[in-house]
Amino acid sequence: MALLVAGRAAPTDAVKAREESNAMFSMMPAPDESGVAIQNREIPGPAGDPPVPVRIYAPEQRSGAATPGILYIHGGGFFVGSIDTEHAAGINLARELGVVVASVEYRLAPEHPYPAGLEDCYAALQWFHGAAAELGLDTDRIAICGSSAGGGLSAALALLARDRGGPAICFQYLGIPELDDRLDTPSMQAFVDTPMWSRPAAVKSWEWYLGDLWGSDDVPYTAAPARAEDLTGLPPAYVSVMEFDPLRDEGIDYAVRMIRAGVPVELHHFPGTFHGSAMAVDAAVNRRAAAETLAVWRKVFGIA
Repeated sequence: MALLVAGRAAPTDAVKAREESNAMFSMMPAPDESGVAIQNREIPGPAGDPPVPVRIYAPEQRSGAATPGILYIHGGGFFVGSIDTEHAAGINLARELGVVVASVEYRLAPEHPYPAGLEDCYAALQWFHGAAAELGLDTDRIAICGSSAGGGLSAALALLARDRGGPAICFQYLGIPELDDRLDTPSMQAFVDTPMWSRPAAVKSWEWYLGDLWGSDDVPYTAAPARAEDLTGLPPAYVSVMEFDPLRDEGIDYAVRMIRAGVPVELHHFPGTFHGSAMAVDAAVNRRAAAETLAVWRKVFGIA
């Protein structure tokens, strides 16, 4: 999970925020890559735009049968994060589940506001399906996954694919998703100085991501999925939220609205946690959350 270093204060410089985030992740131990084949690729971007880098993770030992695939969308408030900061997550999913993971290096705000990053993700979804034979994928079991801004982009991608009649998505994993630019939920109003993510950071995040749309009533629901009026026809979902996270209530609200729209949803609220508290990997609640994540994926893909 890509985590911001904005903390309680709003970031003022996206480039500096990226440098600080990269520096934080560079101090972490390098993940064990054994058993996983890793490949960097560039795939065709949206029409008229540059290619999109992706990093592919595949188990080295495969049965030969078509395997599930996860399109992984990193977090970082739409303005930091990369396939490098979530490298360990890609390795872990591929190794533990025996699936192919494609992690997307989408363009970041504020240099590239909405819809640039989302269109990069949609291009990656199209490519992932199109490369199924090469990658040994089962196209009936291609899912999308992201946390924080990655969760918001995953939710938006599910809406976009539905409305464009795009490639099929069997499941959407929305971890602590960033979904609502209106910033008016009780948790967003209350948590102004929480660690790792706070209301001031969320304000700057949406300002940068939306660009000229910021503050208007014309924000599309594919930019802020909480604005979507019709949630029918979306793929089944898992939504996680953390107790002391300004994003908590928008995640809960979105999950409940999907349920009411007939979408199969599992929602989990983890008490005593905050946005990014998963970094404390030895905490009992985080060990439980990590185990649940793998259990959810095994159930989705029918993995014993």
